[in-house]
Amino acid sequence: MKTFQKPLTPAQERFYLQQYQEGNEEAKKILIERNLRLVAHIVKKYQSGEEDLDDLISIGTIGLIKAISTFDISKSTRLSTYAARCIDNELLMMFRSRKKFSREVSLYEPIGMDKEGNEISLLDVIESPLTDVVEDYSIREDLKLLFQSIDKVLNTREYQVICCRFGLFGQQELTQKEVARQMGISRSYVSRIEKNALTKLRKLFPAGQRHFS
Repeated sequence: MKTFQKPLTPAQERFYLQQYQEGNEEAKKILIERNLRLVAHIVKKYQSGEEDLDDLISIGTIGLIKAISTFDISKSTRLSTYAARCIDNELLMMFRSRKKFSREVSLYEPIGMDKEGNEISLLDVIESPLTDVVEDYSIREDLKLLFQSIDKVLNTREYQVICCRFGLFGQQELTQKEVARQMGISRSYVSRIEKNALTKLRKLFPAGQRHFS
């Protein structure tokens, strides 16, 4: 799959949306480019052996552009939540316009496979909650940021404690007592290190945008 640019932070998103609504077309281009990863994430549920991924992304991008053009920045909703529905609608319209998705074809007819290898129908796609899609996308992005940043944000001892406590990067998950024994320090000291490390990691994610604690 293509490599897409990193999503915008909430502050950056608000800035570029405001710029676009003031007539800055370059801001619109940035909003499109930085949300293509969301398009790619959503089209996965529609992809089957018969569907070309690039074609689906192109159709989904039309929905994204419509979302950016009609988004109301006065509302508290994130652009990704609104855009996900527009992208989904655009893809569904494309499928419905095709002969194999005409009224003669049952909504229960398989259109592809999910990630577990189970057949999914058009009805499955229509009924799947978009909030789950956006939430899943957001969690994936948060985890990606976390794994990319953890060794840069934490010092050596904090990094070691967090990796051992939560079983990261191939480490076995250990209790604070076990970590203390392994590192030759007290359990209370491990607890303080862990607390400080988690505080640092939480600062990677703006308040209200965290999807795990």
